[in-house]
Amino acid sequence: MRMVVVPDTAPGGEMPGASTVAVDGDGRPLGAVTHHRDLAEVVRTVEAADRPRWVWSNTAGVYPTLLRAGVRIRRCHDLATTRAILGMRAGVPVPSGDEQIDDRPGLFDAAPAADPNVVVAEFAEQRRALTGNGRLDLLVAAESAGTLAAAEMGFDGLPFSADAHRRLLEDALGPRPLGYDLPVRIAELNDRIGDAFGRRLNPASPAEVIDAFRRAGIELTSTRKWVLQEIDHPAVPLLLQHRDLSKLFSTNGWHWLDTWVHGSRFRPVYVPGAVVSGRWASRGGGALQIPKSLRSSVVADPGHSFVIADAGQLEPRILAAVSGDPRMVAAAGADDLYAPVAADVFGGDRGKAKVAILAVLYGGTSGDARPLLPLLRSRFPVAVDYVERAARAGERGEVVHSWLGRACPPPEEGFHEQGDARARGRFTRNFVVQATAAEWALCVLAELRRRLLTDPDRTVGELVFFQHDEVVVHTRNPEAAAEHIEASVAVATRLLFGDTAVRFPMKMAVRTSYAEDDEPGLDGTASDGTGDAE
Repeated sequence: MRMVVVPDTAPGGEMPGASTVAVDGDGRPLGAVTHHRDLAEVVRTVEAADRPRWVWSNTAGVYPTLLRAGVRIRRCHDLATTRAILGMRAGVPVPSGDEQIDDRPGLFDAAPAADPNVVVAEFAEQRRALTGNGRLDLLVAAESAGTLAAAEMGFDGLPFSADAHRRLLEDALGPRPLGYDLPVRIAELNDRIGDAFGRRLNPASPAEVIDAFRRAGIELTSTRKWVLQEIDHPAVPLLLQHRDLSKLFSTNGWHWLDTWVHGSRFRPVYVPGAVVSGRWASRGGGALQIPKSLRSSVVADPGHSFVIADAGQLEPRILAAVSGDPRMVAAAGADDLYAPVAADVFGGDRGKAKVAILAVLYGGTSGDARPLLPLLRSRFPVAVDYVERAARAGERGEVVHSWLGRACPPPEEGFHEQGDARARGRFTRNFVVQATAAEWALCVLAELRRRLLTDPDRTVGELVFFQHDEVVVHTRNPEAAAEHIEASVAVATRLLFGDTAVRFPMKMAVRTSYAEDDEPGLDGTASDGTGDAE
């Protein structure tokens, strides 16, 4: 059953009303539009009775209001993300429904309510576009499930110790500064850097730093870290320290803490499908770029732990699955894909195998990769040809697609006259693999969310983090959570690739803090929860 729901506007943060109409799988109305005075109440009632697939304009604009009212749903069809997918396939990129999830009252004041008949018509049009394309239908379903997970993770938040983070800031930067003052440690570094150069300057200004080195007889082309590290000058270690502390202060300092951490939870804004490959992004809080310095503040609640699962070597395994290269598929059946490739081609040298495979994925043709690529191509011709055909298509200005049918952006106008064909070829070469990897990870996320939501033991856990190929479950029962993760991987692999011999092993770690890197894994071995290859 599908149920279209269109919220009304509501003044002053009041719960809006809503209009609903049941539709069939093709989008045809099964009755008249009905108006309800309370959005949350009608969704709660219908969800409990019928478990429909809700159809709405934008998850980010509707679901947070339901979450605040204590209402959760199992399935939806997000018109905005589907519109973006179909628009890109038609060569007409459209905004991807990535509005911020806004927890402030009055969200529905921002825009007038949509016409339910218009929403029904768009759903019917999208269903017609998806008819007969099972893979694309799966992509749309997974993308919509991802929007639900993103809203829930932003609402629930990642367990986070504000006190631990304040201690980290004070240890690194000194006491919290007042107003627009700099932290005392950064101010001290400014003075010491000035002393090292014999004159005051702004260490955050590349132009001033380059000029200061020029006055000292040292010519620089940039102030990048690796450039500075090659210089023998007393200011260098001070500048590098200044850069680290300034980044901490500006990106994850006290203002960040006040803005994004509430109720012992870090509550970021996730933006599903924000990258052309389908990968997620985040806004403001930097959820997908949690630096190591912050991870000690990500602490599980008492009696809970984190199960951190990371799909190592994901893109090479995806290449094996989509290409069907027999030798590559066989290698991807091992826990370490590089080991059998190394034994087969490079005399057991795993490092060479890794360099060669990543060069194939990313279009590397120089340096250490150059002499290795012919060897890899001779043993895995089908896999290499798969990405090289995508590269050649990109060089011709063509559009390529992921396994489930996500299209890459078309080239810019005038590409054939002045475009960089090689650069586009490198992009399309990787797109067909990276976008498929994003689809696989999204299907894992969707199935894991479903399992956690429907598990009879509601204490098994909650999804609290998702990043490309990593999921984190906050749980009282790590063994059960790990079983759900493994089952979700199996389901996602079967959905995309059928009965394949390619394996997608997940490196799992159980930790009480995200920063810990030596906790035993679920099998009793040490695991750092990170992948090895991409």
